[in-house]
Amino acid sequence: MTVLTSPALSAPGLTTAFKAADVDYGAIAPMLIVIGGALIGVLVEAFAPRRLRHSIQVALALVSLVAAFVVLVTVSADEAHRGGTLAQAVIIDGPALFLQGAILLMAALGVLTMAEKFGGSGADAFTPMGAAVPGSPHEAAALRAGLATSEVFPLTLFSVVGMMLFPAAGDLLTMFVALEVLSLPLYLLCGLARRRRLLSQEASLKYFLLGAFSSAFFLFGAALLYGYAGSLYIADIATAVKNADGALEGLLLPGVVLVLVGLLFKVGAVPFHSWTPDVYQGAPTPVTGFMAACTKVAAFGAILRVVYVGVEANRWDWRGGVIAVAALTMVVGAVLSVTQTDVKRLLAYSSIAHAGFILVAVLSFDRTGVAGTMFYLVAYGFMTIAGFAVVSLVRQGGSEASHLSQWAGLGRNHPVVAGVFAFLLLAFAGIPLTSGFAAKYAAFSPAISFGGRSGVALVVIGVLASVVTAFVYVRLIVLMYFTEPPAGEAVVAETASPFTTIAITVGTLVTLVLGVLPAQALDLAERSSQFLLR
Repeated sequence: MTVLTSPALSAPGLTTAFKAADVDYGAIAPMLIVIGGALIGVLVEAFAPRRLRHSIQVALALVSLVAAFVVLVTVSADEAHRGGTLAQAVIIDGPALFLQGAILLMAALGVLTMAEKFGGSGADAFTPMGAAVPGSPHEAAALRAGLATSEVFPLTLFSVVGMMLFPAAGDLLTMFVALEVLSLPLYLLCGLARRRRLLSQEASLKYFLLGAFSSAFFLFGAALLYGYAGSLYIADIATAVKNADGALEGLLLPGVVLVLVGLLFKVGAVPFHSWTPDVYQGAPTPVTGFMAACTKVAAFGAILRVVYVGVEANRWDWRGGVIAVAALTMVVGAVLSVTQTDVKRLLAYSSIAHAGFILVAVLSFDRTGVAGTMFYLVAYGFMTIAGFAVVSLVRQGGSEASHLSQWAGLGRNHPVVAGVFAFLLLAFAGIPLTSGFAAKYAAFSPAISFGGRSGVALVVIGVLASVVTAFVYVRLIVLMYFTEPPAGEAVVAETASPFTTIAITVGTLVTLVLGVLPAQALDLAERSSQFLLR
């Protein structure tokens, strides 16, 4: 028997043997723990008794996230595990560890809010059967049977894995895989709201279609950068940019722009923001809080790695476009928040404005800008999860009080809930003695020091946008405390379980502590702001 061999396989210089990549398990242990918890959660859905699934899944998700954080702090943060692993596909450095730790803590609070039952058989925010047509007899039968979509917890863990990998990706292919792993579970979670099901399913479809569109931009940009540098590794792209000979220069700028389009979509920057208000409004409120906080952390981590490590050397070619995006994001987010009558849409446009504020720090191109960005992400994430948790408590007629007019008189009937929400709104506005003020200072200061005239201009726009958003938040506070509720059914705040109470308490305390004593967190962010190439 004659065996034919390809000449290419026997050509000199070509390696035919497979070489296994070196794996530093201590570096990637937190991600392995979370994905292990997610896979066990899938088995729980298959084999555990129905009445026990919710409790098991909540406990499993929390244990996985807490264990991953402990391992991150005690093992992965050791200097011995810094650098690239998995053939440089994953880079464990200061920014990656800082952002991964923030994601794990915020995700734990997000799981607590998702677990809220309000006395029911399953999680209150989620439909008993996602496959049932909204309002159909099938859905009613599922509710009577005590079904619950406890699969939301392993889906959340899968999304967290992608979020942790996103800012640590050492090449654009790994970054794309992380982007899809974090996004696909969110597409499903957004369509599982128990109430306003059609709006929820519409939000899920919009998020999926626009997300797929942005992923195509990212892939096209990655292909162009591969053609330019001959590699998908971010470090190799950086080397190619610094040593450019001009032969393939036409591929560089389009590639960078398309990759940034895919990343800016995930943070809700203008003009890639159109999905944000619809998805925030339609998704289950706990999912909205989790998504608003954790996705921003992961996506900005990826943006920082691309622009500070990969394409920093040619930033003068594309920096002007991103400056325009940052300015538009702040202006559009602030101005359109004034016109909103739905509290979740209001917070969505607030989220857009905050994305613009964070971009101001990113564009300073200094280590202090990296530190300011990471501090802002932590401050914003905790106040956001607590804020949406409060929104999930406020009800009128059995449904969430989504319209702003329904919040009138809340301060008189439920002063504690209204007081906590008012404090969080002041933090969103950046009032002193809240983390919002410290975060804006940390973001704007590097822009003034290192951003040149454009940095100063962005800070001026940011301050004016902050004034506009402050009006929106104060208007809602006035509505809660100084406006008579309309005749009819009064607004009420549900009695939260310990899960939601812990999430709101921790988020509020972090918002207060980071506002009064931000030095230690700022110092940690500063010490964690150095990127590694390999």
